[in-house]
Amino acid sequence: MDPRIREHAAIIADHSTDIQPGDNVVISMPAEAEDLAVALHELAGDRGANPVYLCNSDRAERAYQLAADEFETPTHKLALYEEMDVYVVARGGANVTEKSDVPPETNAAFRRADKPLLQERLSKRWCLTQFPTSGHAQLAGMSTEAYENFVWDAVNKDWDEQREFQAQMVEIVNGADEVRIASGGETDLTMSVAGNETINDYGENNLPGGEVFTAPVRDSVNGTVHFDLPLYRYGREIEGVRLRFEDGKVVSHSAERNEDLLTGILDTDEGARYLGELGIGMNRDIDRFTYNMLFDEKMGDTVHMAVGSAYAETVGEENEMNESAEHVDMIVDMSEDSVIEVDGEVVQRDGTFVFEDDFE
Repeated sequence: MDPRIREHAAIIADHSTDIQPGDNVVISMPAEAEDLAVALHELAGDRGANPVYLCNSDRAERAYQLAADEFETPTHKLALYEEMDVYVVARGGANVTEKSDVPPETNAAFRRADKPLLQERLSKRWCLTQFPTSGHAQLAGMSTEAYENFVWDAVNKDWDEQREFQAQMVEIVNGADEVRIASGGETDLTMSVAGNETINDYGENNLPGGEVFTAPVRDSVNGTVHFDLPLYRYGREIEGVRLRFEDGKVVSHSAERNEDLLTGILDTDEGARYLGELGIGMNRDIDRFTYNMLFDEKMGDTVHMAVGSAYAETVGEENEMNESAEHVDMIVDMSEDSVIEVDGEVVQRDGTFVFEDDFE
C-alpha cells in the first residue's frame, strides 16, 4: 500500500474526526478506494472503535433511481446513521459521469427523500475526502500518477499552519455587516452576514480543507453573479451559470450548458433558490482547476457560493437558517479584475488578500 494512503487515513482519524475507543464509525467509499477503507479499519481496530463499511456505487444508485417510480426515506439506513458517532465518505468512483442520464427531476426527488439522512450525517463528526482514481485524473486532464501527487499534496499537509493563515480572514469577516463580491463586468453581488458565524475550514469536515465560509442572511442577497468556472453535478457538466438575486431569492437564471439540470436543482424546493453559503478559497497548494468541487472551491483565487442548505454552525441565533435538500457550490474566478469588500473595505484584490505581501 502506498504510504501516503495510511497518512491520509491518519489525518482523517486524528485531525478530521478524532476517532475514539467505542466510536461507531461508518465508512462509505467506492470499491476503488478500498485501500483507504482498509487503512481506516486498521486505525479503528487499534483504537477500539467499531467500523461499518458501506461500498457506495454510482452505478448501483443510478440503476435504482432509473427503476423507481418514487422515493421514500430509507429508515433502516437512517437508523444506522442515528447510531453512528463518525461518518467518513470518500469520492473516487471509476466513472465520474455514471449518473449523467438520470433526469434532473429524478435527482431532485431522490434528494428530497434523502434529506433526513443528510441532516443526520451533518449532526455527527464527519469527513468528506477524495481518493485519487484514474477516472478523476482523466476528468482533471492529468495522468493518474500526477493526479495522485496532486491529491495527496493537498491532503497530507500541515493543517495547523493552514488554520493560522486562514484565521486572518475569519477575523475580518466575523462581526462584519456586509460583503460585496465583484468580478469582471457580470458579477456584482452584495449580502449581509450580520449575526452569522465565519468558519475556518482547515481539513476537518472537508479534506482537503482550505476555505473560510459563512452563511448570508437569507433575504439579504442582491445583484448578479456569473460563475465562470464549470461544475459537475450528477455526472453532467453545468457551464456558464448566471444568477440574479432579489431579496435573497434567485429570480432569473441561465447556463450555457445543461441549463435544464440547473433549473431542476433550483426547483428542488423553496430553499434551493436561496444562498446557503459564501466561501472564500485560501488553499495555495490547490493551484489548478480539476472539475472537482472538493478541491476547486478551495483555490486561493476563487470565491464560491452554494444555493441550498446552510450549515447550522454558520447561522446565528437571531437569523433564519436556509433549509433545502440541495447544497450546490459554484465558483467565481477572482484572479483578475475582482474585489472582495467587507463593510466597504477591500480585503482581496485580484486574488490577493490584504494580509499577503504582494497586496496592492
